[in-house]
Amino acid sequence: MFLLRQPAALHPCISRLLSTLPTLTLFTKVIQPCISRLLSTLPNLTLFTKVIQPCISRLLSTLPTLTLFTKDPCPLCDEAKEELEPFKHRFALQQVDISLPENRVWLDRYRWDIPVFHLNGQFVMKHRVDVVLLEKLLKDTKTQKA
Repeated sequence: MFLLRQPAALHPCISRLLSTLPTLTLFTKVIQPCISRLLSTLPNLTLFTKVIQPCISRLLSTLPTLTLFTKDPCPLCDEAKEELEPFKHRFALQQVDISLPENRVWLDRYRWDIPVFHLNGQFVMKHRVDVVLLEKLLKDTKTQKA
């Protein structure tokens, strides 16, 4: 198989990539550089576009999306992210910085309420992580997909 003839660095890269897929925050720090390294070792993009990219998309699409509306600095947001750690394998975390110009609508809505959380586009909680509610919502989401 093509992948077996690639440099040794390629295989750990793919393993690392697959182990970190549940968290989107790791996408930009780990997966994206890993994919770039992977692409630099490929003689052409065919394998990536036909095999690897669809696989990654499929894996990411199976998880519910938890959106965290935040800004920097936000000590409550930092605290909330720590509370989410035990759940990180069960959702894809998307962070929206409400202080950016393109997120003005969210700034107007949530200026005094961050952190605010949406699950699959629906508001679920604000100010603090309610772990009991989050657990219930994640179970309900899993049940709906089954």
